[in-house]
Amino acid sequence: MPTIAFSGIFRRHLIVEPGSVAGATVRDALENVFATNPRLRNYLLDDQGAVRKHVVIYLNDHPITDRGGQSDRVSEQDEIFVFQALSGG
Repeated sequence: MPTIAFSGIFRRHLIVEPGSVAGATVRDALENVFATNPRLRNYLLDDQGAVRKHVVIYLNDHPITDRGGQSDRVSEQDEIFVFQALSGG
């Protein structure tokens, strides 16, 4: 199964331990995490289900390409990492 991990900012507000998660797409994996941690959905996704502006999701070493539907395919060996993007100057 793919693995998923969250940066410290999310772990500061919610219990989100890294671990294996079932899913054929990033969205499937997220939905499985949301099933056990429904509050996390509002931190990561907007009301249309798209990744929030200041959240970045990486699949292995690259940002996901589908921020709207998170349809990027995942395999058994993939790693998903979710973190808060920084902005400002």
